Amino acid sequence: MYVPATLALPAPALAPVGAISTVLATVATPQRTTLQVTRAQLNVLENDPATVSGTLQEGRRPGLAGRTVLLQALASHGWRTIAHARTRARGRFRLTYVSRWATSELVRLRFTGDATGRAARRRLGRLNVYRLAGASWYGGGGGLACGGSLTSSTLGVANKTLPCGTLVTLRYNGRSVRVPVIDRGPYVAGREFDLTEATKQAIGFGDTGQVWTTD
Repeated sequence: MYVPATLALPAPALAPVGAISTVLATVATPQRTTLQVTRAQLNVLENDPATVSGTLQEGRRPGLAGRTVLLQALASHGWRTIAHARTRARGRFRLTYVSRWATSELVRLRFTGDATGRAARRRLGRLNVYRLAGASWYGGGGGLACGGSLTSSTLGVANKTLPCGTLVTLRYNGRSVRVPVIDRGPYVAGREFDLTEATKQAIGFGDTGQVWTTD
């Protein structure tokens, strides 16, 4: 019996090996990303917002929308996320964080990365959340309750309760200084700190008034 032969169908055209490799390499290689900061407000009073604005850039592109950028603070067990935001057009973002209490912490920005962009980090410095405290200043010489002697160049503060050596960040009229507790006092109602002469000069403080403090 005659059986007609089945005609062979033409084989589909195969892409050149080099072209496939190029496509796979393009898909599989995330681009380098960078976090750019345009404005940061990291010195605020408690209950006021700290803000960081910037852009997430990917390779040579102006920036992509829909990515998550984290604001993280350094704690005793590593970095913890305190705020996050999604990037908008051209990679722009704005992070806001409100603390209910005074604190001083190192902070950074972080992008964890995704299929198209590599992870990125950027240190921002110290986030200082202050409260108001009454202060005065004192000078002269003599011994200090925490050890050593007081001179005109001694940086530090006197406080009635904070342990000796505790670092306190003080801010006044936009100027900041971070100094240790070196003495006891003041013993006047309504005042928490006595600034040494050198500390007073470092921030441009007057005789009495209110300073911002992180402790």
